[in-house]
Amino acid sequence: MMKVADRLHSVQEYYFSRKLKEVNQLIKDGKPIINLGIGSPDLEPPKQVVDVLIDSLVHPVAHKYQSYQGLPELRTAIADFYNTEFNVAVNPDTEVLPLMGSKEGIMHISLAFLNEGDAVLIPNPGYPTYSSVTQLVQATPIHYNLDETNNWLPNFEAIEQQDLSKVKLMWTSYPHMPTGAKATKADLETLVTFAKKHNILLINDNPYSFILNDNPISILDVEGAKDVALELNSLSKTFNMAGWRVGMVLGHAAHINAILKVKSNMDSGMFYGIQKGAIEALKCSSAWYKSLNEIYKNRRELVWQLADKLDCTYDKNATGLFVWAKLPEGKTSEAFIDQILYNNSVFITPGTVFGSQGEGYIRFSLCAKEAQIKDAISRL
Repeated sequence: MMKVADRLHSVQEYYFSRKLKEVNQLIKDGKPIINLGIGSPDLEPPKQVVDVLIDSLVHPVAHKYQSYQGLPELRTAIADFYNTEFNVAVNPDTEVLPLMGSKEGIMHISLAFLNEGDAVLIPNPGYPTYSSVTQLVQATPIHYNLDETNNWLPNFEAIEQQDLSKVKLMWTSYPHMPTGAKATKADLETLVTFAKKHNILLINDNPYSFILNDNPISILDVEGAKDVALELNSLSKTFNMAGWRVGMVLGHAAHINAILKVKSNMDSGMFYGIQKGAIEALKCSSAWYKSLNEIYKNRRELVWQLADKLDCTYDKNATGLFVWAKLPEGKTSEAFIDQILYNNSVFITPGTVFGSQGEGYIRFSLCAKEAQIKDAISRL
């Protein structure tokens, strides 16, 4: 049997990949599992987006290889979207790169900027992929702790007590995943100042801005941010297009060009029809966001009831596609969710998936119908 690469020993199978095998086996065994663990939108994309995709299938170039940089019209649509929604001006030819989902951007950015032995600042709790990709490229993760006493924002005084001499990248995600905490523009300005001070490339992962959030902001709206910051974004959550795999990275032309060097060696362009659909999505009016958020608002009210029934506490000012809830004193996350899974057939995500600072917390997804959430409440 062929021995695997050493880098594979630095990571484990993604939690949801592993846990969903168990959940699916329970379903096969006849258990009526309600899945409140996964943030995969169950709603439809805008109808006009699907119509454009269908119409595009007969275009003469639809089934050919596409540009590594995406259609010029897609880059322009992304730039226009950022100008309209975030008041951020970017050059669509040099400062925008479409991605096949923002998750691939995490790998591309890491490959573009990290050498073996470089260090990366990673939020705890935070998206697990930041750590796993860092380890796969043989860089060193340095986790910085976030907690609710500081609204899940970085404690720069504590971070600067560490050796930052080898730190090259810093991952952030505001609105924050998994907690839903919001950052103000002043908070983002502080992040940019920190990055400049320590010559660190800052990446803000920003896919949840429009979900239950009245004030979407971008780190690129901070003066001088392009010199030290990139922003990842995605159509997955905002337009219910998770399976389409459409993301984007924006920032300084030199940074974007470095990422393109990696990306152009790893794929052969995004499917034409998906790009045309993405362009249409980015043209949606504010009525789309209002309608989407009405649905999530109603679901969140029910999830709050579910959290109350479990004696959890939570922040009603948090945003995004999840409810981050604190367990009663003395309860541990994984034991708690397993008890609910096996006894009540409800799957909830343990906070420890996102790091050690997630111990004592659980995360509910809003990607379930109201009837399913009501059923979950009744089971408890």
